[in-house]
Amino acid sequence: MITTTTTNNNNKPDDEEEPPTSTTVNDTTPEEQSSQTKNKCQSSLSCFCNFLKTNEFVLLILLVILLAYAYPPLGAIYLAPQITATWIAVIFIFLLSGIEEFAKAFSNIYFNAFLQLYNFFVVSAGVYGVSRLLILGDVIPQSLADGMVIGASVPITVNMVLVLTQSANGDEAAAIFNAAFGNMVGVFLSPALILLYLGVSGSVDLGTVFYKLLLRVLLPILVGQVLRKFSPAVVEFVKQHKKIMNKLQEYALVFIVYTVFCKTFSSDNSTASASAGSIFIMIAFIFLLLTFFMILAWYLLKCFFPQRPKLRVMGLFGCTHKSVAMGIPLINAIYETNPNVGYYTLPLLVWHPMQLVIGSFLAPKLSDFVTREEERLGLKSEEEEEDDDNNTHEKDDNEVVEEKEDENDKENKTKEEEEEKLDV
Repeated sequence: MITTTTTNNNNKPDDEEEPPTSTTVNDTTPEEQSSQTKNKCQSSLSCFCNFLKTNEFVLLILLVILLAYAYPPLGAIYLAPQITATWIAVIFIFLLSGIEEFAKAFSNIYFNAFLQLYNFFVVSAGVYGVSRLLILGDVIPQSLADGMVIGASVPITVNMVLVLTQSANGDEAAAIFNAAFGNMVGVFLSPALILLYLGVSGSVDLGTVFYKLLLRVLLPILVGQVLRKFSPAVVEFVKQHKKIMNKLQEYALVFIVYTVFCKTFSSDNSTASASAGSIFIMIAFIFLLLTFFMILAWYLLKCFFPQRPKLRVMGLFGCTHKSVAMGIPLINAIYETNPNVGYYTLPLLVWHPMQLVIGSFLAPKLSDFVTREEERLGLKSEEEEEDDDNNTHEKDDNEVVEEKEDENDKENKTKEEEEEKLDV
């Protein structure tokens, strides 16, 4: 018996066509393909450049620490850090800071007092307690624990807190005032807190410390304020080149950090050299402390200022932010000859970018919170207030015009009556 096998194609009608194959034909020309590749490369390069621009300061800090570790004598000896870093760079930073406006209106006095007390005393006291427990448990070396206390004792940031407050729709006026006031007070209060918590060790001469702070910190700020009041040309020049001045301040800070770590790595007397494990433990505890203090500040602000959502948002940043621009020069001035000065600055260098990352993550959510709260409380936004002001000004102008027209009508009537009397 013969069996025949037939394929499925034989069972199909003759007029049915074969289905198209799964292979796709690329109709793009080589020129279009090269153009697409070029656009992708440009987009990737643009993203990379934006990343470098956004994180320039953190990347520079990491770079100079690695350079300091690779060859410490360059920044510790050959670049004369006792002159270039501890005097020239520090004086330059505080001179530019002194040209800024400090005399802001003392509005919201209770809020300002709460923020400054929390930033200086609550945060520093909490970090001090945790750091002592870490020392007792032999979790991290004392140099890093003391550095955590030092970093928690410096004042609020200036630029970062203002930028995050703006992006989160917070109270910008409160951010400007508290940043300026906190840094002005921090010149005196931060060294006092550091010496109160850590005491006066054998390497710290109290009189010499305050004498150096007077010459390097306070005097440049006073000179800057004098220039601001009596030299409008200097103030205008700084305003016109604000971005360049900020970059120069940033690079001066990077240079100070570089020389500080060069001295740390070149010193044979550095006690309790921190291992990589202890540094990661310190980073973890800084994250936990920063998160805890932000949550605590948020609920306290809710209790004390329940109907001020913009102030609550600004306070969330201001209560916990710590300034690298003020902190590093102060640390360098107080512990100039201490071999552990690099470990004293490291916690602050960790706290600084961490507060930026957390704040950037929270900013859009806080902006939505402000909008919802203002609607719930019936508060007017700044745009609505400006519109109301414009409307009131327009109404006032219209009323003035109407009053003038009425006066002109009255004058014309009186003139007509006098002319009629004369005619009679």
